[in-house]
Amino acid sequence: MGFDYAEQLYTFGDRGRHLIGAGESSRVVSVGYLALTRAIEPLQAPDTDWGGWYNYFPWEDWRAGRPPVIQQAITPALTAFSRAGSSRAQVEQRQTRARLCFGLDGLVWNEERTLERYELLYEAGLVAEAVYDGRVPKARSSEAAAGTPMLFDHRRILATAISRLRGKMKYRPVVFDLMPPAFTLLALQRTVEAISGIRLHKQNFRRLVEEQGLVERTGKLSPSGRGRPAELFRFRREVLNERHAPGLRLGTRRTGF
Repeated sequence: MGFDYAEQLYTFGDRGRHLIGAGESSRVVSVGYLALTRAIEPLQAPDTDWGGWYNYFPWEDWRAGRPPVIQQAITPALTAFSRAGSSRAQVEQRQTRARLCFGLDGLVWNEERTLERYELLYEAGLVAEAVYDGRVPKARSSEAAAGTPMLFDHRRILATAISRLRGKMKYRPVVFDLMPPAFTLLALQRTVEAISGIRLHKQNFRRLVEEQGLVERTGKLSPSGRGRPAELFRFRREVLNERHAPGLRLGTRRTGF
């Protein structure tokens, strides 16, 4: 499998991030990479499979509105965690983190805070990894509510990658590395929504990419299927020489909830 885009993500070396075997060092260092590629079937790498990252982070998917898990499970659990602080200062600090991370009390949801949200849930003992690591004797939230766990600190690594990609998409045209040479604007919108976890307004999104000069018409239509054929576009590579940060700045052009 070839990668259309790859970069070094981060070096992970915290103590306790792996089970230590006999004669092994107490610290294991891993270098993570972020790579993008379009899905291909069948997979050419053995023992691999495609998986959606929202299975691991269900609170990150706002495409159908605010995820119910935030109100039903996460908010009450974080409220209890905040109140259990050892001092007034710690209580206020935990409350502030919860508000900023999860957009509580009317604050705006920031999709780039994926890693901060996971680390807060880990600290509060709301994800299974906190139990595995011995941080808490028993999870304070159901496994279904807190997403599917991963081995060791792998979910933290994935959260780091999601935060990086969501942020980078706003100042680099990396999303086009996931698109075929010619695509419809709806397909591009669905890809952006899948990465950001945010539902976007169709006409506003179309206006956004055209105003920012990111795409150009091919003069062709998509293969006819059900309904009217859609116009095909391509990434306008000249934009890379026209401005310093040619990314998709979503701003307020999203559907409200």
